[in-house]
Amino acid sequence: GPAGALSPPAAASKWVRLNVGGTYFVSTRQTLCREPKSFLCRLCCQEGPELGSDKDETGAYLIDRDPTYFGPILNYLRHGKLIINKELAEEGVLEEAEFYNIASLVRLVKERIRDNENRTSQGPVKHVYRVLQCQEEELTQMVSTMSDGWKFEQLISIGSSYNYGNEDQAEFLCVVSRELNNSTNGIVKEPSEKAKVRHLLRSIS
Repeated sequence: GPAGALSPPAAASKWVRLNVGGTYFVSTRQTLCREPKSFLCRLCCQEGPELGSDKDETGAYLIDRDPTYFGPILNYLRHGKLIINKELAEEGVLEEAEFYNIASLVRLVKERIRDNENRTSQGPVKHVYRVLQCQEEELTQMVSTMSDGWKFEQLISIGSSYNYGNEDQAEFLCVVSRELNNSTNGIVKEPSEKAKVRHLLRSIS
């Protein structure tokens, strides 16, 4: 039959019509009252005469909010999962979760936003390599003065090329790397062929 004042009280009490910014949503009282502290629960479970005016001519509760972001809110109350379509901004859903005062959902959306930021900001981690040539006696000093962010990768002996008296000075290629973040701009030196040779490795303890 036509919905309205004459509908039987049982049905009227179970189903609730919401007019969110001009778009109609239909749900049950049970769903809307999942979160006892939420605005929706207050709206339809603690209805007093003072809230009576917040209905439109069809008897739907009027809520002056963006209906675009109401779907994920209602679905969360229905099944407890946060599902946001790709084209919906998470910030918009967060805004509504805060307005409707659904604390557990606010937490979930914030986590989702944080995860996304981490994923996009890191992307695949790129490394920059630098190959430094040095003599044995310079090694410890060089490693100890390595600037922030540079990690020691490997050491390649390239033989001895200097003779000081009877003393051979061993020469090394020292390979260092650092992660390249979006913030790290700079000239990227690709590893030389020699640096890619993985034999003759000695690591500095």
